[in-house]
Amino acid sequence: MVFKGGQVISTVKGADPRKLSDVIKKLSTEADIDGSGESGEASSASSGWVGASLPRGYDDVTDQVDVRGLDLLNSDSSFGDARTLFDGGKPSALNVGNGKANPNGNEKQKDWVESDTDEQLMLFIPFQSTLKVHTLHIASLPSTNMGQESDDLPMRPRTLHLYTNRAHVLGFEEAEDLPATQTITLQAQDWDDATGTAKVELRFVKFQKVSSLILFVADGDGNGDKVRIDRVKIIGEKGEKRELGKLEKIGDQTGE
Repeated sequence: MVFKGGQVISTVKGADPRKLSDVIKKLSTEADIDGSGESGEASSASSGWVGASLPRGYDDVTDQVDVRGLDLLNSDSSFGDARTLFDGGKPSALNVGNGKANPNGNEKQKDWVESDTDEQLMLFIPFQSTLKVHTLHIASLPSTNMGQESDDLPMRPRTLHLYTNRAHVLGFEEAEDLPATQTITLQAQDWDDATGTAKVELRFVKFQKVSSLILFVADGDGNGDKVRIDRVKIIGEKGEKRELGKLEKIGDQTGE
């Protein structure tokens, strides 16, 4: 007997391989349909909460981030650090109270990152293995407090520059002088209303052997002075393990 939602949905009597095979195929198809939604929360066995659906054939490989080597420039120390971005838990801003999400999250914990002196952030992400990176999931859940001036509210990221296989974090001026592996401009419609997550699809051919990734947030979507990021997820394929502490430069750093 096959159960779904506590109910018997199919019964196979006797040793009938063909019928059993048909039942398995049907369940597999239903599972693919159930897991292929384009919005709302998804889950990952390897890395916990995921704010968007995964592309078919790829996994959440955020657990391959070498958190000991993370570096984050221009972040406000009143909020979380670089490790916060890769926390496997659900952002506190999505905790529901009185039927509404709480955009201010856990004010004591502050499990998100905000920029400090201006709207730019520079995040260096080394990996424990060489990855093929297909997509980034970036969650940003800024407050919409109507009592605050718009200039005082943090913004979601808008322009992203990505650099691969650098041995260390780039300075802001240095990054602006270097050609990025890929530049992405996020639009308002890219953000999922339920989870505050944008799916950033990459030019996969340029992200085939990635030992490190730099995410440079050049500006935010609005007139404010701060940018906020709650979570970053890496979606792709795991490759060979690398020797930690030694970050090799692989291929052409400009992505050409």
